[in-house]
Amino acid sequence: MSMGWLAWSEIGLALIGLMLLGILFRRRQLRRRSRAERLARSFSEVESTILDRCFPRWRWIPANLQARFSGYTRVLMEEKNYEPCGGLEEVSEEMKLVIAAQAALTILGKSDPDFFPRLHSILVYPGGFRDRGRRRFGIDDEDRGVLYGESWETGSVILSWDNVLAGGSNDDDGMNVVIHEFAHQIDQYNGVADGVPKLKSREDYLRWGSVMERHYEELKEASKTRDPEPFLDPYGATDPCEFFAVATEAFFEDPLDLYYEHPELYGLLASFYGLDQAGWTTQHGLD
Repeated sequence: MSMGWLAWSEIGLALIGLMLLGILFRRRQLRRRSRAERLARSFSEVESTILDRCFPRWRWIPANLQARFSGYTRVLMEEKNYEPCGGLEEVSEEMKLVIAAQAALTILGKSDPDFFPRLHSILVYPGGFRDRGRRRFGIDDEDRGVLYGESWETGSVILSWDNVLAGGSNDDDGMNVVIHEFAHQIDQYNGVADGVPKLKSREDYLRWGSVMERHYEELKEASKTRDPEPFLDPYGATDPCEFFAVATEAFFEDPLDLYYEHPELYGLLASFYGLDQAGWTTQHGLD
């Protein structure tokens, strides 16, 4: 007794389904293997020289975190899509390295980070750009249309390469466009930019809200007169998500002063990021 065409068709579809599942499983294995290989790769001599020139702060990272730093940088270099914009011909491997290294600093304290799963594209302009987007970085009052960085909830970060270099090489001015925009990505883990990243417990959310709101309101008041000029960039008084990004910049770029000026805020960020940035600064004799 022969099987009907319908039965053969069902068997064929089942076999195709099994084949597709096998392919997906194999691809997942390869991705895992590739990530493990990336995490295990150290910087080459050429890459170390580039970072010494363009992001010297990487040398401050403690020895026990150096291997993790190079691995995280490699993952962000090779697993994210970099796109040239505004006449830029290409995003070179050197440019990817400098951007990824600064971004990796924001997740360095996590032993098992998710590597910004919502982030798909990093768009790079040669310099300042104009856009209708809402998020701005370092804008002069005379020219509100020039942007140096943006972070979109839809999965993109946009950067000015000139400002990437300026932020990376000048490591003590509290300004870093990569750290600023990747702080927004951390904030936007759920598709909403509200200044509240993903935390571990209800108690953490309560403490976060208390400390951040108080310092945000203080900055708003201080920014009205700017006499004296507040320690944190007044741009952080724009809204809570910008305050989180500005505070994050200060934590990574000017941690010792943040510790002295706003010790509770420093402690909150040190706990969240899992890093003692002020300690690194002190160890390098910059106190």
